[in-house]
This record gives sequence, C-alpha cells and structure tokens, in this order.
Amino acid sequence: MQNNKIIGAVAAAVLALAGILWTASGNTVSAAATPLAQLPQANGEPAAALIKPNRPTLVKFWASWCPLCLSELAETEKWAQDKDFQAANVLTVASPAFLGEKKQPDFSEWYRGLDYPKLPVLLNEGGALAKEWGIKVYPSWVLLDGKGQVLRVVRGSLNRAQALALIANPQAELQSLQQTFYQPDTQQGNKAMNSKTIYLAGGCFWGLEAYFQRIDGVLDAVSGYANGKTEKPSYEDVVHRDTGHAETVKVVYDADKLTLDDILQYYFRVIDPTSLNKQGNDRGTQYRTGVYYTDPAEQGIIAAAFAREQPKHTQKIVVENLPLQRFDEAEEYHQDYLLKNPNGYCHIDIRKADEPLPHKKTSAKPSQDELRRTLTAEQYRVTQENGTERAFSHEYDHLFADGIYVDVVGGKPLFSSADKYDSGCGWPSFTKPIEAAAVSEHEDNSYNMRRVEVRSQAADSHLGHVFPDGPPDKGGLRYCINGASLKFVPFEEMDAQGYGAWKDKVKK
Repeated sequence: MQNNKIIGAVAAAVLALAGILWTASGNTVSAAATPLAQLPQANGEPAAALIKPNRPTLVKFWASWCPLCLSELAETEKWAQDKDFQAANVLTVASPAFLGEKKQPDFSEWYRGLDYPKLPVLLNEGGALAKEWGIKVYPSWVLLDGKGQVLRVVRGSLNRAQALALIANPQAELQSLQQTFYQPDTQQGNKAMNSKTIYLAGGCFWGLEAYFQRIDGVLDAVSGYANGKTEKPSYEDVVHRDTGHAETVKVVYDADKLTLDDILQYYFRVIDPTSLNKQGNDRGTQYRTGVYYTDPAEQGIIAAAFAREQPKHTQKIVVENLPLQRFDEAEEYHQDYLLKNPNGYCHIDIRKADEPLPHKKTSAKPSQDELRRTLTAEQYRVTQENGTERAFSHEYDHLFADGIYVDVVGGKPLFSSADKYDSGCGWPSFTKPIEAAAVSEHEDNSYNMRRVEVRSQAADSHLGHVFPDGPPDKGGLRYCINGASLKFVPFEEMDAQGYGAWKDKVKK
C-alpha cells in the first residue's frame, strides 16, 4: 500500500492547495453552508454574520473551568479585531454540557459576567462539533478552509506568531508549541492532566493515530517516525532510503483514566503481533510493530503485556519492546489524515476504539421495570429516587475487608477499601472515589440545605454526598455513601468477577 499512501499524500496536498486556490478565485459559498454558521453566539445572535465567505476560519475551543483558556481570552479577543488576522475568521467555541462544561443556561449567565464584548463566542451545546473534530482537551484549535473542511487540529495553546503562521500555511511547523491539557477537578480546582506518553508502531500510522484519538482518556496521538538512523527524515526517506525508521504514533494519555496496560490492550486489538514487517497490505521494515518507551520502568509492564498476549497466538510475537531512541513528527499532511480525508486508506478497524476493555465494561442502565425486578426496594429507593438509608443500618458501614465497591446498578468500580475509614457518621465513608471519572458531583439544595450530591457516572445512580470534613491528611473529604447503592467485591474474588485490573487500587 505504499503507492496508495503516496497517492493519498499527493491528494492531501492537492486538497489543501485547492482550498487556497478556491479562496483566491473569489467564488462565493454561503457562510450558512459551514457547520459553525448554524450555532448561536453567546449573546444570542446568529453566528453566520461572523463568518465571512471565502476565508479560512481559525476556531478556538475553550472551557470556563480551564485556567489557561481564561488567561488567553483577552488576547484572543484582540486577535479577532487585529488587522493582521483579517485574512481569516477568528472564532471561539464553548460546548455547554460537554467535557465538564456548565449547562447552557448556567454558562450563558456566567459569561454575561465577563467583560469581553468583542470576543466571538459560539455555543455548541452537547459538544457535537468537538466530538466530530476530536476535541478532548482544552484549549484546542481547528483550522477550516473556506468550505468548512478541516485542514488542521492543534491541541494546546497557540501564540500570536504560531496562529498567523497557521493561517498563512496550514502545514506550518509549530514545534515551539508547548502543549498543556486541562481537565475539571471539582474538589481541588482545575489542574493540568496527569499525562504520560508511549510510542506505538503498528503499520500505517494514519489508522493507528485515528484509532487512538477515539479512545476515551487519550489526549493526543501524533504520527511520526521512530528509532531510525537519520535525523528529521522525510516520508520519502523512510519509504525509499532504508533509514530504519518505523511509522509510529506518539500516544499521550491521561494516566488517571488509562494505564499503560490499558493502552497496550487497545493496541493488540488492531495489530497482528506475529507478522514481521507487515500489517494489512503494507510491507517493509517501516511497517514493523513496536512499543517504544522513555521510562525504563515501563519495560517490565510491556513485557508482561506481551506474555499475556502470547497464548492467544500459535506463532511467536515479534513486536519490539525497546527504549525510544528518537522520534520525529511526520509531515503535516499526515497528521489527522483520516479526519481531513475520511475516505483515506486504513487497514485498522477504528470502531474497536469504542469497545470498552473487558475490565471496564459496564452494562447499559436497565429499564425502570428491570431495575424494579433486580433491585431490592431499598436499593431502588436509594439509587433511583435519591433516597437515604437509615444511619448505622447497612452492613457496609462496619465492613473493612479488602476489596472494591461497585455500582449496584451498572457494576462500575466506585470506591476502594484502601480509601474507606470509620467516620462515625453511620454510613460507609471514603476519602476519595477509586478514580475521578467514576462519579459525578452536583449541587443539592433540597431540604433547605446546601450539599454536594454524588452520583455514579456510568449508571447515574444516586450514591450519597461529599462533605469537607474528612481526614485532613487524606485530602479533607468525606464521601458519605449509602450502602444500598454499592456492591462489595472481595479482593480474592476480583479476578473471577472481572475486576482484576483494579487490584492495585486495593493493595499496592
């Protein structure tokens, strides 16, 4: 498929050039034809008036909880009015009710309190555009051509010089970009994500990059060339000049949501680990498979994953397990290739990214009728009707055996015995959830009280409340949880019940 890839690369360049020529031609395409034009502005006016035809559009995705985003709003407002940016439409998009953002009424009320009268802010409730364009972290930027087609996605901040360079040339080198990813943390303030990086070779990097970008918890995936003999190789060098590089994807992931072992399980789903220098129809040493690490401590984790994978195959696994010697990003037309060219070649079934790993599978929330049949009356009252069990009434209040507590409705792990303590309040108490993404927290003003309700993220079960009177040396929080909303899985049964991957959360 080398010829296919070369043809695809040429096609990408032609498409980019066509966009430039189309803009220069003066042909008119209605601004209403672009997806952005269908969105409302934060001030309630339609967005179409902001989008001048026959111009590229630079779109910044941001959130109210992202401190880096907020610090850049004034600068972005200036860009939108700056004569040097007039060759493009400069817009921003906020996505209420997506990726930790406030719901639309709350966001609009919050934004009215800010003083950025000339900042073009479009609202995309639910984040449909962010999902379509692979936006999972803030800030992120998307460059569109005059027809609204994606030319480039940049995750992280852009300075003024980089933004202007991007508008002038969609393939401009932006190596000085320092990526910082932010996520909401309702208890500790907004913080940079705990990101880690691994380098994976698995045949054509177009498909592997697109595959990993779809996985929840992956922050970024970048195509490039790894462990070759030359510096800054071109695609032609790699294909025709025996430079020893492997087409490789740099995968940056949120270590609070995914482990390296999780990443490797996803990786093995889409490669043939017994095929030497060949994946799909692609042949050559540049298509070899490999896992390349920068932390020596990861070598053993990778080796253990290989050992678990080997019994699934009759032939020996030939995937490399080596330290990263060098990694050079591939040319810009390779980045986000399948996003920009949806019909491009790909030997990988990208849909497998949507399948949860076995130990993270949670059944869809059953119907109310089914819940009434499968739950006790007390479990149903607590989880579905926001009830509260009597203090000191549940056996879990007195249980301190090793294991995990999962959602009685969906089976998702919620809390670990390692974080359980005797608070004396009469309900099972924990200092934190087993992972931040396991629960959601909501303001609760019922009974003329101001509390923070805790619900399970997957099944939306009512669990209890969180209070700021927990052990100071453990973060100061007390997750006060109804035992009726939980199911306890003893440590010795975790493997058999499919929770083996969570054992390190119970015993280090």
